Amino acid sequence: MLVFGPVPSRRLGKSIGINHIPPKTCPYSCIYCQVGRTNTMIIDRKAFYDPEVVVIEVKNKIALSREKDEQIDYLTFVPDGEPTLDVNLGLMAGMLKDTGIPLATISNGSLIWMEDVQADLQKLDWISLKTDSVVKDAWKRVDRPHGQLDLKRILDGYLDFAEKYKGKLNTETMLVNGINDSEYSLKETAAFLADLDPDIAYISIPTRPPAEEKVLPADEETLNRAFHIFSERLNKVELLFGYEGNEFAATGNASDDILSITAVHPMRSDAVEELLKNSGENWSVVKQLVSEGKLLELHYREKVFYLRSMKKK
Repeated sequence: MLVFGPVPSRRLGKSIGINHIPPKTCPYSCIYCQVGRTNTMIIDRKAFYDPEVVVIEVKNKIALSREKDEQIDYLTFVPDGEPTLDVNLGLMAGMLKDTGIPLATISNGSLIWMEDVQADLQKLDWISLKTDSVVKDAWKRVDRPHGQLDLKRILDGYLDFAEKYKGKLNTETMLVNGINDSEYSLKETAAFLADLDPDIAYISIPTRPPAEEKVLPADEETLNRAFHIFSERLNKVELLFGYEGNEFAATGNASDDILSITAVHPMRSDAVEELLKNSGENWSVVKQLVSEGKLLELHYREKVFYLRSMKKK
């Protein structure tokens, strides 16, 4: 299937996905990948599918979605492999500009040091670049890169691209227990991201079956610590661990509001108290959520924070 959706995304609203790379064709073989181990590991760009066929399918999907009065916020190059491997990425982006719908991609960033990759990405309106760790050992262990890739070259490519890019540039850091979630790795990565200055730095964990069975997500304590380490250096940090929907929307229901917000940001106890006050509720709401295992009480630098539990109830 070359085109799918629209599907809900907390980052992109309702998105039509473009699957323009054959499954598991990638410069990385990440230990947490939800579609399994990479079976075609390459770093040379090439043509995969006929770009005209892909664009026709996208435009047909747009027409069908509009007939059904479905919302479309983005067209997203989000294949089962690395999107920038497609030498026709920029060509397809240009052919889709006349739809008037913003273009996005979620990339692992491994090829961004290439000038032609940067030129193609310049044609997109929203980009997410994977930044699991800037510490070489952690990067190798979690992303398992192609042997010819060099981390410094990739990171220099990030910085070079960011200086020129006019769209919305975001990053995503996937934390795996015991691999890239140490305080050293988090601080080094946060320092690099501060130089990159993304619009939003997302922190996530594996929420679907990973390529390697022994992979475990970083725990809530680590997520809370990572959020604060990143927030000390970056303007906007958000958590991503599987909850979609109306974060930040004031529903009038304090319980729903707290769970929505804490799926994205740990909330300090005084912020929770303020929300409860504005909703005409009291602390019993928090006690109930904690007792049900939906909300966790965590501590960071002698402050109390609340974070939505990763365990679905």
